[in-house]
Amino acid sequence: MRWMVTGAGGMLGRDLTRLLRAMPGTWVRAFTRAELDVCDAAAVAAAVRAAQPDVVVNCAAWTDVDGAEQDEARAMAVNGTAVAGLARAGAQVGARLLQLSTDYVFDGAARTPYAEDAPTRPLNAYGRAKLAGERAALDHGHYVVRTEWLYGAHGRSFARTMATLAAEDKPVQVVDDQFGQPTWTVDLAERLILLGVGQAPPGVYHATNTGLTSWYGYARRIFALVGADPGLVEPVGTAAFPRHALRPAYSVLGHDAWRPLPPMRDWSAALSAAWPHLLAGWGGVVGQAVGVGRQ
Repeated sequence: MRWMVTGAGGMLGRDLTRLLRAMPGTWVRAFTRAELDVCDAAAVAAAVRAAQPDVVVNCAAWTDVDGAEQDEARAMAVNGTAVAGLARAGAQVGARLLQLSTDYVFDGAARTPYAEDAPTRPLNAYGRAKLAGERAALDHGHYVVRTEWLYGAHGRSFARTMATLAAEDKPVQVVDDQFGQPTWTVDLAERLILLGVGQAPPGVYHATNTGLTSWYGYARRIFALVGADPGLVEPVGTAAFPRHALRPAYSVLGHDAWRPLPPMRDWSAALSAAWPHLLAGWGGVVGQAVGVGRQ
């Protein structure tokens, strides 16, 4: 089976590429951002024609949520317009596109998990751009995979930031009124592979570790894994950290589209399993400054 991965230098792209290359009988062409600019429609079309993939996974994205609020046109070019080019190119060679999307297409007003067909209502420019990408993929008969709160062994993430702060053994304030599902990139990559090799129909799928927690609860779990006192994590409301872009207060996603497959494991169990791999990927040192920011 032939796979093509864009954004292969990122947190998810690296894990996905590694897993694919370990699969017997699998051919992979992985492009980093430097190797393929997804906003260059001609280059994208040429790359897809040359690769002749069965599956294209688009891990390339504008991920700066607050930056998107200040430059929506550029965010739309990457997360929306570029997806249309990939979708067209994939359709022309008979490849299925798996387009990564986000919980940010919802407004966070729900109090029960969002179904795959729940009405969308993004609160910010990032969500609007990702929703445009979803529509482009679906218009060409492809797949949309929504996920959220990603962490992995490569790149910046909330998990790595909290581990760094925990190592400093100082109090830290973390938002306790936003709820979601921390998701390990390895678990997500495995789910993407299942979708790529399986016979599920095109449409929208949610791929997150299950359960739910707040950023505060998530941070306390990380402090415990580091061996720090979870009591150092202090709960505060969203208003304590004003940002350019509004965030949904409730981002829990349902997973009915995967039936009869079992759901992904609980977020806390996944984090425990991931922890040794995360430390190894971070060089075994969590005291390195990495910068705060939601991924």
